Amino acid sequence: MLADGETFVDALVLSHPEQLERLRRVCPEAEGAAVLAGDPCFDRMLAARPHRERFRRALGVRRGQRLVVLNSTWNPEGFFGNGRGQEDILPSLLPRLSAELPADEYRLAAVLHPNIWHGHGPGQIRAWLNQARRSGLVLIDPTHSWRQALLAADVVLGDFGAVSYYAAALGLPVMLASAAQDRLDPEAPLASFVRDAPRLDPYGPLRQQLERALAEHSPLPGPAEFTTSAPGASAALLRRCFYTLMDLPEPEAPALLEPLPLPAYDPPRRTMPLHVRTWVQGTDVSIERSTVRSYDGGGGAIQLAVHEDTLDPGDLTAADVITREGQADDPRLGGPEVWTAEVLHRYPHCAVAAYVTGPNTCTVRARGHGLFLLSAGTGADADPAAYASCLAAWLGSGGSVPPEGTLLLMHSAGGVHPIVVGPAATR
Repeated sequence: MLADGETFVDALVLSHPEQLERLRRVCPEAEGAAVLAGDPCFDRMLAARPHRERFRRALGVRRGQRLVVLNSTWNPEGFFGNGRGQEDILPSLLPRLSAELPADEYRLAAVLHPNIWHGHGPGQIRAWLNQARRSGLVLIDPTHSWRQALLAADVVLGDFGAVSYYAAALGLPVMLASAAQDRLDPEAPLASFVRDAPRLDPYGPLRQQLERALAEHSPLPGPAEFTTSAPGASAALLRRCFYTLMDLPEPEAPALLEPLPLPAYDPPRRTMPLHVRTWVQGTDVSIERSTVRSYDGGGGAIQLAVHEDTLDPGDLTAADVITREGQADDPRLGGPEVWTAEVLHRYPHCAVAAYVTGPNTCTVRARGHGLFLLSAGTGADADPAAYASCLAAWLGSGGSVPPEGTLLLMHSAGGVHPIVVGPAATR
């Protein structure tokens, strides 16, 4: 803080008087440069809270789903760090999260510190996390979109970095998978938070821990209290400081912060094979999809749903349902009618080929039954690829679509989704 015994900064911006007290103890000579000006980053999040549902839709989070945000700071002891010779926690945890969390009930997103991206390079990061991305993980822009991801989150798994602290200040359930404290001032509120926050056992059952954290959550008072002493006022305080330093009069217009932009639409694109467990009773079909087959004796029938872009072509030969996304008039694929016919011809084991054409529609060809258009009925909000598994299970149990069509009720992610099944227009 000092150069030749003198403070070399004109202004040292602090967000809370607690920081000023610690500054007085460690470097009283710098007290005169301290400016209490709140936290503009946190103020932008507070202002954007009403847009939570928009941010969730942008991340492809559907009604009934829970968004789990994983975040890591850039130190070696962080969630994504090297653990100083130990196993990386986050990369080894992601396959288990994808396996243990039903695909239609949970959405995973990762916020990695910009220095992680800079240090290893975007190509390396994406390569390390390729399997998780194919299972539906979204990598959040570390500069422009991480705040929106926090506002959209239901629960955060993190470490001793600032993102975890911000999440706790917003009142979110936070579990720490890495809680190193040797880099923290033991008197700082962040150190207190790391000592008190619930821990994630990376080797224990993950779904039970997340559900318990959600059910038993009680916000920690420290982060909300110490993140800022001037919520909503940082723009005015900072501008006043800047114009004072420049010895200029402030503008008369109010000082305002840029609102958080709406992120680009980024729905999950799962190209890992999904094991789909189904239960059929009349026109009610319950489904649960996962990247691993469950052997817990829960009953129901099992089908294998595979995206056409799976890494292993052998998956397609064993698939009961094959899916892909595309525009209805894409000349490369020939459109839904041509593509679905080609798939059933190429893969004799496949019972249903599903061409997803929109967020709530898909065209399906069922072997021995014909070509159908599946669309969301009133209140439906589910992955259209799941509609195809729903229809496949119903047809496999003896169902038959009448000429005028039918209505199936798909039970998934704690909700009931009406699916309209009708004949598809052919060209």
